[in-house]
Order: sequence, then structure tokens, then C-alpha cells
Amino acid sequence: MLVRKLSAEFIGTFAFLFVGVGALIVQGTLGGIEMQAFVEKELGKAGVTTAFKPDSLLIVALTFGLTFATLVYAFQSVSFHFNPAVTLGFAVAGRFPWKYVPAYWLAQILGAAFAGLLIWGLMPEGVNLNFGATIVSVTTPLPFAFIGEALLTFLLMLVYMSVATDRRFPSAASGLALGLAITVAFLMLGTHTGASLNPARSIGSALSAIQVAPEAIRQIWFYILAPVIGAVAGALFYKSLRPKEFAKNAPEDLVLPSQVEG
Repeated sequence: MLVRKLSAEFIGTFAFLFVGVGALIVQGTLGGIEMQAFVEKELGKAGVTTAFKPDSLLIVALTFGLTFATLVYAFQSVSFHFNPAVTLGFAVAGRFPWKYVPAYWLAQILGAAFAGLLIWGLMPEGVNLNFGATIVSVTTPLPFAFIGEALLTFLLMLVYMSVATDRRFPSAASGLALGLAITVAFLMLGTHTGASLNPARSIGSALSAIQVAPEAIRQIWFYILAPVIGAVAGALFYKSLRPKEFAKNAPEDLVLPSQVEG
């Protein structure tokens, strides 16, 4: 059973990254997204900004969101974390066994890395938008970027906790709810941070862009720490709000004695 769940996590994370980043790069080839050099001598700031046309921003946001929704519906009977921060949030909240966390992380990161490798091999270097790597825009204040990533991951985790642990939530709406959360996050933060909310997504893209965008590797701490803080806070906050009588049991094949309720 664990092998099937890990396979779902690998395939789901791979597909989310491959399709979403693929759409990002396609919009770049069509002229809807441009990377622009930015220099501000007074503040000593230099780097790159990503400029989206409004329709391209919406297209990419919907691609990420609809892809995620589709994958949730496809794998909701098996496993649908697709995000190391989400797995950690569930574990901290007592909704997922700690002993399986490293295996889930490995499956998710390998799926993202495979997607990044495939994109690197298929996309021409001149139009790759850094192979979809998530990099904080040089014009975006770092505190805003960090709080934005953490807060939107917090909100995403609230949706995950509702979908996966609350008996009152209609299961038929699970994919729609999570997909909309991803879409809204990209609409808000896409131009500033790439709206990752997912360490695996950023790691996979950073590995494929290591030669053309080393900044993505240097900033990887940001794309790990902010989502982790947001996911853990979101999981614990939702757990504190949800009455115990409405808590679902953890999956029977992964349950630990201490995790039956709560």
C-alpha cells in the first residue's frame, strides 16, 4: 500500500510541475511573459523581474490550479499531498505518521526533479524563462515575499486540513477547493515570487536551472522555510478550530495508535 501511495505522490508532483511550468514557458514563447533586467543604482539593486501580461498571468494561474484539481480527483483515493510542506503539516497536526514523512518527501522531490529534468531537456534555452525556476523578483521586498509565501501556504493548508480531516467537507469538492487555492495564490504572488508554496516545486525547477539561474539555488532556503512555516501553522490552526467529533480517522493502512482521532 505504501508503494502505491509513494507512486501517486511521485506522479502527481511530476505532473503538477511539468504541466504548470510548461504552460509558463509556453506563455513566454508567445510573448505573454518577459524577463526584464532591473538596475537601481541608488539602492545598489540589480537583477531580473518577470513581467506578465494580464491574460498570461490568468492562463498560467488557471493551468497550475486546474492541473492540481485534476490530480487531486485522480489520486484522492490513494494520496494527494504533492507537497513536502503539506506532508509535514499533516504530521505535526497528528494526521500523518512521522515514520512515512521521509519517504513522502523523497517521492515528491524526485517527481519534481524528474519534471525539471524533462523540461530542461525539451525546452530551447533561449525561451525557457529560467526553466520555470522560482526566484524572488528584485523589485519585491523580501519581507513581503516571505510573508506572502508563508501566508498563502497557511491558507492552502487550511483547505487541505478541511478536505482531508473534516467529516463535514464534501469530498466531491476537494479538487475544486485545492485547485482554486493554487490559482488564487498565483494570481497574487506569481509576479513576485512565482507563488511556489511548495518546496518540491522550487527544488525541481532550481535543479534544472542551475546553469542559467544560479540565484534559484541560492534562494532555495526561502522556498523551503516559508512554506514549511505556513503549512505547520495552518495545520495546527485548523486542528484547533475543528471539533474532535468531526475529525476523520487517518488512513487505516497508515494509522498509528495515537493518531486515530484528533
